[in-house]
Amino acid sequence: MITVLSFYKLKQIKKLKSIKNLFLKKINLLSIKGLVILSPEGINGTIAGKSKNISILKKIIIKYLNISKFDIQNTTKSNFIPFLKAKVKIKTEVVPINEKYNFDKKFKKKYLTPFQWNKFMELKNSKIIDVRKPFEYKVGTFKKAINPNTYNFREFKNYLSTIQSDEQIGMFCTGGIRCEKASNYLYNKGFKNIYMLKGGIINYFNKIKPKKSKWKGECFVFDNRVTIKKDAKQGTFGICSGCRMPISSNEMKSYKYKIGLSCPKCYDNLTDDQVKRFTVRHKQILDSKINFKFREKKK
Repeated sequence: MITVLSFYKLKQIKKLKSIKNLFLKKINLLSIKGLVILSPEGINGTIAGKSKNISILKKIIIKYLNISKFDIQNTTKSNFIPFLKAKVKIKTEVVPINEKYNFDKKFKKKYLTPFQWNKFMELKNSKIIDVRKPFEYKVGTFKKAINPNTYNFREFKNYLSTIQSDEQIGMFCTGGIRCEKASNYLYNKGFKNIYMLKGGIINYFNKIKPKKSKWKGECFVFDNRVTIKKDAKQGTFGICSGCRMPISSNEMKSYKYKIGLSCPKCYDNLTDDQVKRFTVRHKQILDSKINFKFREKKK
């Protein structure tokens, strides 16, 4: 089995280029795939590989960032490496919202464990906000959750401006980092009753048994597993190689669904050039899965 580790640390970081080169070298040496984002305000990443190698890389990152641990880390398992490449990118923000992170320690973040989150959602005056994009919301979300309908995280500030300062707000996202940025924006505006689901949806799936879960549907993840279910195992959704949107089993029954090419959402809009490129990309994904299974059988 492959270990998939998602993590983030909010910390002021300098010498980003040298750190990027070091991390990328170590990642490749350890045969790890995934994406790591470095920025002046922290690190955010999801990586996949053998459990032993993931542990080694984790120690390297912690050492060179001079930290004791990540703010949040979540581990799930996969039958294959759900990434094609290893990438380390430098960005101005760990998550783009056009708002610098405030490292003032006077702000006391309010985290809720998955068990506390279940109780919080039962409160009549609690307002539960899904910080993710609309297509993620459609795949699955918490009962009672509000879809802000913001198609770009930078637009999320427009929605946040509609919130009243005395409301009891509970925010959640896949792993927690988007909530960190969104709640930081509200803290800067003087809000105090802002709560975050600690570790996001993935941590919730890892801690709450499916029968006691208040989640409906599946959770979109940004890798080739596409979605995970309440038990944190790979879900039932596929991904369209055309528009890169998740597609359900019902959508796959449509004549507009072509494996590796299109789905009902994009079938009528593809160009000949896109068809060629998407075919190559889909083949790379299939080859990655086949090669991993072949190597495992030889062991």
